[in-house]
Amino acid sequence: MPSPRSAYDQMMEKDYASQWLGLESVLIEEGHCQLRMVVRKEMLNGFGILHGGIAYALADSALAFAANSYGRLSVTIQGSINFAQSAREGDVLIADARVLQMGHRTGDIDVNIYLDEHPAEVYYRLRGTVYRSSKTIG
Repeated sequence: MPSPRSAYDQMMEKDYASQWLGLESVLIEEGHCQLRMVVRKEMLNGFGILHGGIAYALADSALAFAANSYGRLSVTIQGSINFAQSAREGDVLIADARVLQMGHRTGDIDVNIYLDEHPAEVYYRLRGTVYRSSKTIG
């Protein structure tokens, strides 16, 4: 089985969406992932705030890296997001994904997204479920 960092590196190599988002790893360990993203102008909706789809994409990427940190290929099969606050251009967001439980076939993960300088103030919350295949990463 690859290490959590190795699994992240292998996935990120071809994860063009996460690359476009400009995601940077802050922490990669088994069952836990933190990613950093700077909100850019092209990520804003017509109201000048972060588009909900971009917030979801950030959360989904963090969820995927946390789930796959165990070395088994896992894909999101369900996710629900809460938009508590709105990020704006120039904001530095941290997506913190933590595995709640990882079973043989499925796993549940929570992702909290907050401003880098205000970790206690959550902007977006996602709870997702992954399906775990029998294949390994790499």
